[in-house]
Amino acid sequence: MEHIGFLVAVVIITALAFDFTNGFHDTANAMATSIATGALRPKVAVTIAAVLNFAGAFLSVKVASTISGGIVNEKAGIHPSVIFAALAGAILWNLLTWLRGLPSSSSHALYGGLIGATIVGVGLHGVNFTTVVTKIVIPAVASPIVAGLAAWGATKVAYLITRKGSEKTTTKGFKTGQMFSASLISLAHGTNDAQKTMGVITLTLVSVGALPKHAMPPVWVIASAGLAIALGTYMGGWRIIRSMGKGLTDIQAPQGFASETAATAVILTSTHMGYGLSTTQVCSGGIMGAGLGGPKGQVNWGMARRMVYTWGLTLPAAAVVAGAAAFVTDRGTWGVLLVGAVLVAGSGAMWWLSRRQPVTAGNVNEVTPVPLDVAITPAGATPTPASTTVAA
Repeated sequence: MEHIGFLVAVVIITALAFDFTNGFHDTANAMATSIATGALRPKVAVTIAAVLNFAGAFLSVKVASTISGGIVNEKAGIHPSVIFAALAGAILWNLLTWLRGLPSSSSHALYGGLIGATIVGVGLHGVNFTTVVTKIVIPAVASPIVAGLAAWGATKVAYLITRKGSEKTTTKGFKTGQMFSASLISLAHGTNDAQKTMGVITLTLVSVGALPKHAMPPVWVIASAGLAIALGTYMGGWRIIRSMGKGLTDIQAPQGFASETAATAVILTSTHMGYGLSTTQVCSGGIMGAGLGGPKGQVNWGMARRMVYTWGLTLPAAAVVAGAAAFVTDRGTWGVLLVGAVLVAGSGAMWWLSRRQPVTAGNVNEVTPVPLDVAITPAGATPTPASTTVAA
């Protein structure tokens, strides 16, 4: 029992560590466009996002239920070591994509980790594949498209309404609007992403009999998950903020407001329905839609392709890493210790590599020009290269 108690404590700490990486990995979802347009100063933006992420964690537990009693079968005999392996795979993938400045999905990293570790540690019967398809795969494909179309339409309307106004007044008005729309995304992000860690901790407690099956997350779980994601958010995740704010398109204030509003609507609707979608994919889709809806109709398709490839790789890559970790942790205490050592060493190595070319609040809006793919242009116009890109 002492061994089980220690392992549960390790899993909870690791889950909160994942939540922390989720926070700084996904700060860009809410604040990248507001920082890029100058609507909010970088440090002010991440502070607002952190506070509202924490508040959002208390608004709903439907997504947490999808994790704790949906993706995996609680009756299949899930052991804390399996959940630990899942978290290890998710954290390592999160840090790798952060190091490369790629806006991948922390959510899909977690889902992939849970699926891979469960298949290896328990068997195929431990995964509810129907739930995986309906609550994860379908929303993963549909949500960025829906957000992109909504943002494209909202951008067109925004420029149509303000076409006779002065550029200075229009920009100022939309920057003010961005303060509110970015804040709403932060709140929505807390309602969706913080719940995923709540679900993992709840699943761990259910697996050892500390909570009954299908139990809701206790208040202390909700509070700790909200605090962990808020602290991670405050750290900034500047590398991904640069990619989303400057790498996809040369976004202006009306486009930023449109993309944030569209993304908020999609995230809140999905949260209400219990879909564990990727806020990263939703917000990236919104930015691309806003870029195409703007006067220049430009998107850096080179960066967009890199992002889409990463989205497709995230779930299976995290599943493979977590599956390998589950195989090792199943060997006993030494296996858990070995996976823990690899997790700490890998995380430390990626942090050390990131210090070689640091991205901070002070240089987050600086970009390094390199040749880009040709951007989409209106019919009949001469194609021109997009003007901005981002160093990986």
